[in-house]
Amino acid sequence: MAVTLDDKYTVTAGHVYLTGIQALVRLPIEQQRRDAQQGLRTGAFITGYEGSPLAGYDLTLARAGAFLRAHNIVHQPAVNEELAATAILGSQMVQRFPKARVAGVNSSWYGKGPGVDRSGDIFKHANFGGTGPHSAAILLGGDDHNCKSSTLPHQSDFAYVGAGIPVLYPATIQEFIDFSLHAFALSRFSGCWVALKLVTNLCDGGSLVTVGPELPTYRKFKRPFPPPAAPGVPPSPPALPSVAPARRLAMPARPGRRHRQR
Repeated sequence: MAVTLDDKYTVTAGHVYLTGIQALVRLPIEQQRRDAQQGLRTGAFITGYEGSPLAGYDLTLARAGAFLRAHNIVHQPAVNEELAATAILGSQMVQRFPKARVAGVNSSWYGKGPGVDRSGDIFKHANFGGTGPHSAAILLGGDDHNCKSSTLPHQSDFAYVGAGIPVLYPATIQEFIDFSLHAFALSRFSGCWVALKLVTNLCDGGSLVTVGPELPTYRKFKRPFPPPAAPGVPPSPPALPSVAPARRLAMPARPGRRHRQR
């Protein structure tokens, strides 16, 4: 069987070698394939501001442009992290347009720790506003614990928690894909934005990864409540009573749900 450099994005089942950054490029392609298998026409939107340990992510996305376009994925680098987060917020309003070309948008924000810090206000408002019924929003946050190429070491977990955003922490490059697909599913189910904590040694590393149309497996739930009246819009009491988002933000941590123990 012939092996090509394109296998990292084209192989649909089996084993592929991926760097951490390449795994993040493959991620939206995997999600788009899943939606297509379920008969759901969605788009994907990626935006952010590069910085270690996600330095080079934007360039790798640009090199993979043909693969992204084939799966209805748009990558638009932003001037800064706040504008990127605001654009992601807007992508979650697609269901408000009667002639929308897609049923939902799978959106990914990327940035490093200082970008998380400066985007706190928009993260809080966007997470409070929610996601579209067939949409999802995830945050790919790079954390440079060792201060390898940053002026200060940073740990973004507390910023996410302060905004009511669930956090998943991959420990391997395999989990870059597995946990991120779980993050898309969790965001679509709960209406929350969901963060991925990505550390330097994994972003800079490489590993053999197992992929497949049904991997990873997880239980699929229907949203237990209707989406907010105006998803993605900073809510006001008449349009979105405070009890509704409070209930929604509590869903991922509700006792009795099965979570992987780390």
